[in-house]
Amino acid sequence: MRVLSYITTQQDAGHAVRSIVPRRFQLGTHAFRRLKVENAILLDGKPVRANCILSAGQTLQILLENGTFIPEAEGDSLIVHIDEDMIVVNKPAPLATLPSRHIQTQTLRELLAEQLNEDPRTFAYHPVNRLDKGTSGLLCIARHAHAQRLLSAQLHSGRFIRDYLAVTEGIPENREGVIDAPIIRENTGAKRIIREDGQRAITHYSVEQTAGKRALIRLRLETGRTHQIRVHLSSIGCPIAGDYLYGRELPELGGRFALHSFYLSCLQPLTGQTLCLNAPLPDSLSALLND
Repeated sequence: MRVLSYITTQQDAGHAVRSIVPRRFQLGTHAFRRLKVENAILLDGKPVRANCILSAGQTLQILLENGTFIPEAEGDSLIVHIDEDMIVVNKPAPLATLPSRHIQTQTLRELLAEQLNEDPRTFAYHPVNRLDKGTSGLLCIARHAHAQRLLSAQLHSGRFIRDYLAVTEGIPENREGVIDAPIIRENTGAKRIIREDGQRAITHYSVEQTAGKRALIRLRLETGRTHQIRVHLSSIGCPIAGDYLYGRELPELGGRFALHSFYLSCLQPLTGQTLCLNAPLPDSLSALLND
């Protein structure tokens, strides 16, 4: 249980709980209503009605469900960071972030719940950024809906930074550049294409290394469209190695492709602390540059 507290001030005096709690705890309308129904808004330690008028010096609290708190996970192979509000994992590939009608096997949710000794059916699991099944690397998971809302807001503010490494078949003509090309779904399938009527998509890239006809490219997303990096690299003649949808599958990669989220920076949603996390390129992808 995550408990957030706030001491009311003279400015809050005379106002109802419903006008102070959402503003002071940065709650959306849906989150406030849910907490109210669950009797998870307390005033001086007791559940309070939304129309209750406040006085200065009172203690407001909200109770957030977030499962078991494990404060130290530095040596864990899956968990890179964990606190009461969020988890950052180094997702293996191929592994789905969430189940779908096409994916009925184990997903990251079950794997993480198992590692934290949680029941996967009730495990508090709210992915903030998404990684394709075939992509490995850093992925942020909120531990309650309030943290998810605050972290998701960062995705569109420039405070949530994601850098990727890709091994490509082909070397870009320029050592660095920006790919600004709109992306849209092709018909009703999973594949995306570049088309003028698509959503704007911007990817920054720089070539870190070359080896034969392959390149190691660092990428930073300015927008977050589905399959953005995969589509953009393919569009400049440098598809990701092993990308069965936009390039050519490599059996030695075992169902994944050579894209890895190696750097993530964001603000801890409740404390405002800046987190800067790294996950090295997997050996199986580094080996592609030695062939």
